[in-house]
Amino acid sequence: MQITVQIKLLPTPMQIRLLDKTMLTYIRAVNEIVGDFLEDSTLKPTSKTIKAQLPSALKNQTIQDAKSVFRKYSKQLQTEAKKEVSNQKEVKVPTLKKPVAIWNNQNYSIESNRISIPVWHENKSTRLLIDCILTDYQIDLLRNKLGTLRITRKSGKYMAQIAVSREEAQPIANGQTVGVDLGLKVPAVAAAEDGKVRFFGNGRQNKFVKRKFRSRRISMGKAKKPKAIKTLNDKEQRWMRDKDHKVSRQIIEFAKENNASVIRLEKLSGIRQTARTSRKNEKNLHTWSFYRLAQFIEYKAKLEGIRVEYVDPGYTGQLCPLCHTRNHARDRRYKCACGYSTHRDIVGAMNIISAPLADGNSLPA
Repeated sequence: MQITVQIKLLPTPMQIRLLDKTMLTYIRAVNEIVGDFLEDSTLKPTSKTIKAQLPSALKNQTIQDAKSVFRKYSKQLQTEAKKEVSNQKEVKVPTLKKPVAIWNNQNYSIESNRISIPVWHENKSTRLLIDCILTDYQIDLLRNKLGTLRITRKSGKYMAQIAVSREEAQPIANGQTVGVDLGLKVPAVAAAEDGKVRFFGNGRQNKFVKRKFRSRRISMGKAKKPKAIKTLNDKEQRWMRDKDHKVSRQIIEFAKENNASVIRLEKLSGIRQTARTSRKNEKNLHTWSFYRLAQFIEYKAKLEGIRVEYVDPGYTGQLCPLCHTRNHARDRRYKCACGYSTHRDIVGAMNIISAPLADGNSLPA
């Protein structure tokens, strides 16, 4: 399984200038090679034929990227050619615009909290040692087989993206089953067969932050600042993705602590149409990616040898775990006539453990 490790870089002002120059030269070189392929698709460029001021390692990578871009363009041409003349669309030549540079795994190294990469400076190849922020989880992932290193700039911040190949663990046998209920007010609740329960995330904080983003977007819209809105949207998506990563990682840790061999989730198809929520929470429901969180849980579980199953969500939040009577919870409190009482999301997680499996895979929510 391949994972992308996102690392925040802390370059000095001098390193920023060299990174910006390297990324700009890199995308120009790729676009020029694509243009050469358009004139003669049989060309076989080498690092010697490329005039860009880049180390040979980066020159070779520009060739690989240009070939990939040209293949996608050729495939789109063939697809459009098969269509009727009236339905054909003009296929534009793709060009790289966003700052980026890519190094293969033989041309960079990670030393403590620094990434070492070759760049072109003063008419020769020289190495930069760039400080970075690495968590213990990332350090553990980087012990596996490393792939390419991709450095990009977004909103003035420099990020390194390293492809890591990690083998899936052997499936755990004869372990517990853990049910996980996903929601808005409580992002996730996990319940094990032995009765252990844990809550994950902070729904109130998530709601507050999303309301702030929404308010700022409205202000920027009135001020007619579309670029600022796009930047803000990207920032919000990164924040949401980070929250999903953290919650999914915590759920996997809970499963490992309780010797789980199976994690069960509700099938998410149609959740936006069937979920009951208040009017003030409706906007959050339609902007939060439940599917992404489920996918994060699934791929992290595979790495630990834990199987993920999807179950039918019907009445999981209403059936009493003891007497199986259907009851409607009042706000977050669930109470049954048999005397059983608890948090409504705990009821959902417990019922997910024994719910019937759903057919097929979960669909985007």
